[in-house]
Amino acid sequence: MAEKILMKGNEAIGEAAIVAGCRRYFGYPITPQTELTEYMAKRMPQVGGVFLQAESEVAAINMVYGAAGTGVRVMTSSSSPGISLKQEGISYIAGAELPCVIVNIMRGGPGLGGIQPGQADYFQATKGGGHGDYRNIVLAPNSVQEIVDMTIQAFDLADQYRNPVMLLGDGALGQMMEPVEFKATDTVPSIKAWAANGMRGRTQPNIINSLHLQPEKLEQHNIHLQQKYAAIQKNETRWEELYTEDADLILVAYGITSRIARSAMEKARSESYKVGLIRPQTLWPFPAAPFAKYAKTAKAFLAVELSAGQMVEDVRLAVNGVRPVAFYGRTGGMIPSPKAVYEQIVKTLKERGGN
Repeated sequence: MAEKILMKGNEAIGEAAIVAGCRRYFGYPITPQTELTEYMAKRMPQVGGVFLQAESEVAAINMVYGAAGTGVRVMTSSSSPGISLKQEGISYIAGAELPCVIVNIMRGGPGLGGIQPGQADYFQATKGGGHGDYRNIVLAPNSVQEIVDMTIQAFDLADQYRNPVMLLGDGALGQMMEPVEFKATDTVPSIKAWAANGMRGRTQPNIINSLHLQPEKLEQHNIHLQQKYAAIQKNETRWEELYTEDADLILVAYGITSRIARSAMEKARSESYKVGLIRPQTLWPFPAAPFAKYAKTAKAFLAVELSAGQMVEDVRLAVNGVRPVAFYGRTGGMIPSPKAVYEQIVKTLKERGGN
């Protein structure tokens, strides 16, 4: 068994990326993820990689585009307003079908907001964010160990589907320290026959592009992308569920909020309230299947978020009107206590006649 070491979430992302074979990092410092940029500045030269602090977030994402086009494993990271600046580049990368990993350690917003944790970038991450019909695969860890595991997984998924993968964390996860284990991995960056990395015996050069001037060709490209996204939805949806089989009320939460929700659920269980939890681990594709299943048995669902209500819309779509979906959220960097979520559980159950 590998030795466990105590690491901050941001730094664990960096080491996990290196374990996964990432050797190019382009970014720009912004709290609460600056430690990741700092970590990569130290570690990349040690492993023969390239670290570059770009002049802006816009420059950084376009450097990612260029590096990804050559076939190397590449990552960038930022926090909420910095990710907003990257959106045009992310759309180009998705349109050109280039694999990369993008880390967003969310802060409270809107605007510059504050450095405290938030989850108000859910729409931006899961509904595209930039222009055009495209999707990012979005992974949502809730512990530093899961940060490590999902970072490694993100590079594999990016290569498998030739698509951007976003690791969506928050200020709490980025700053907290927990013991982590870096398990032995056979992850090896694949040989990419499509990469623009020289002729290498080819008779025609590989061209990386997201521009299709003929509408017929652009539509065919979009149809191809939608078929790929359908395959991702079929094969890559992940979630965790606890105490759902007999639950009258099912909590729904991701990231740091899911840990608070779990504590509240356990308190409710100790008071004989039948409460369960569904934790989406992929935010896109969103795990609709368990909601369709438990809408037949639960009396209601309660989405808990650090936002004014974003993921709750996907919960309502998944439940499809069969059961009521309540919402409890805090904004601006405020984090609810387990006690506050427990009180919301009791209130919701009383309103729905559950026990």
